[in-house]
Amino acid sequence: MKTRYFVAAIAGALLTLSSCVKDLDTTPINEWDVTSENAYGADEAGYIQGLAKIYNTMSTHELTDISGVDGGATQIVRAFWACQEITTDACLCAWGNDGWVRAMNYNTWTDAENEAVFGVFFRSLQAISYVNEYIRQTENDKLDMRGVPADVKARIQEYRAEARLIRAWYYWMAMDVFGAVPFATEDSEFGAKAPAQKPREYIYEYVVSELEELASDASVLPAARSNYPRVDKGSALGLLARIYLNAETYKGEAEWELAKQTCERIFGLGYGLSSDYAALFRGDNGENSDTLKEFLMVVPFDSHKQQSYGGTTFLVLASQNEANDLPTYPLGGNGAWGGIRTTHEFAEKYFNVSNPNYETGEYTCADKRGIFHIKGRNEKITSHDEVINFLYGWSCWKFNNIPHNMTSEEFLETAKNESFVDIDYPVIRLGEIYLIYAEACVRLGQGNLAQSKMDELAVRTGVNAITLPASWDDAARDLFIAERARELMWESCRRTDLIRYGVYSSAEFLWPFKGGETYNGQGFHKYMELFAIPKSQMDANPDLKNPEGY
Repeated sequence: MKTRYFVAAIAGALLTLSSCVKDLDTTPINEWDVTSENAYGADEAGYIQGLAKIYNTMSTHELTDISGVDGGATQIVRAFWACQEITTDACLCAWGNDGWVRAMNYNTWTDAENEAVFGVFFRSLQAISYVNEYIRQTENDKLDMRGVPADVKARIQEYRAEARLIRAWYYWMAMDVFGAVPFATEDSEFGAKAPAQKPREYIYEYVVSELEELASDASVLPAARSNYPRVDKGSALGLLARIYLNAETYKGEAEWELAKQTCERIFGLGYGLSSDYAALFRGDNGENSDTLKEFLMVVPFDSHKQQSYGGTTFLVLASQNEANDLPTYPLGGNGAWGGIRTTHEFAEKYFNVSNPNYETGEYTCADKRGIFHIKGRNEKITSHDEVINFLYGWSCWKFNNIPHNMTSEEFLETAKNESFVDIDYPVIRLGEIYLIYAEACVRLGQGNLAQSKMDELAVRTGVNAITLPASWDDAARDLFIAERARELMWESCRRTDLIRYGVYSSAEFLWPFKGGETYNGQGFHKYMELFAIPKSQMDANPDLKNPEGY
């Protein structure tokens, strides 16, 4: 086992950035001086750079204050994605001879080190520490002491609000994966000892309080749809709706009415469904006006400015291999990785695929969300040897770096020297908000209120509209299990969804290789609905406690 070292709190703040968030791109204030007190002055540039560093945590694969792990595997989008998708019916990873991947494929992890889980823990707490320090350094008394002009002070209040929202996002991920986690804010005692671990319910209440305040009319957070690709009030409301949907999981008490009301607040902000589902995940999704109207929150990636071996580069390259026909990956040094794919059973169950021809790559699927590649592949994965053979199972080509208005041949010519992708990762989009609203309404016995939203989704997908039931029962649960599988495939929702529906660990709901290395699947321990805090972190901080069962 490799040794990991983790520094939970970062006292110095503003290091040189290797990537940026578009208009937040700045040069270092002073390359040799990285202490917070000296990095900030009266000039706005330092505060912009500080915010850029926080945004950079969302996309970077760099390893700061950590050693002995793979930077790409621990990048926050990729790490959280692995926890959410590889551990479910939606994905199997061909790198299954790597111990931690094998454990994720088969739901057999323990409290041993797991690179994806470690990535969520380390990256989230590191980013939270950056935000805490940024908030400390942008308090009004310090701005006054430095002689910051009034107009700059006003803009810094907006930057602080953005930083707080990003912190809430990180706390939500940590709470979702681990339950109880170390907790600190800008008001915590700094540097004396490691942050105390707080229960999941405490983290839930804190995150909800932060988001409600940030989304309020009085907040200085930028207005919805005004700040892309940075966060805004629409981002706060979108994350809030998702958290309210899962309140019963997080705090033991459902909040269906609040989930419904939060969605209704979003509906009045000018968002709209993209007319083309596939375009939401193409290489120009951050520049396409039709897709932009659907995004509430993204993590931006750029082949030149925001490069990462995680994020959407991982989702594109790991879902293809060199043998694939007409590949959509950039033709630079990364090639294709041949790692993640779904099963034929998943495609058949949720997308009703039929007539697969593995020689031509053709198959029948009326649902436009069924974006697969099967040429040269084998249908079923029935053994461990086939799990680790990428050519077994169905490739998901939902994330596709070809711009929506470009042919594959045109793209391959322009991208032949590129090694990273340009797809912005959709953290929250309107399609998910529609489904949150529909589920909350059905749970409240008001399914008719959301029927028009389901009809809109059906028009886009090319399939018949789903008639929402009047009330919640097992059939309604199965309907939402299936519809969220289709609409939100590989968007980091699946594990949380199956837990909310009470079927994630249960023997009632099986998929191939669930709970072990046998094809038929089996249930596994319910305590594994939370992950163990990485052992190296437990060793470093004896006050940390794992979820009961580990």
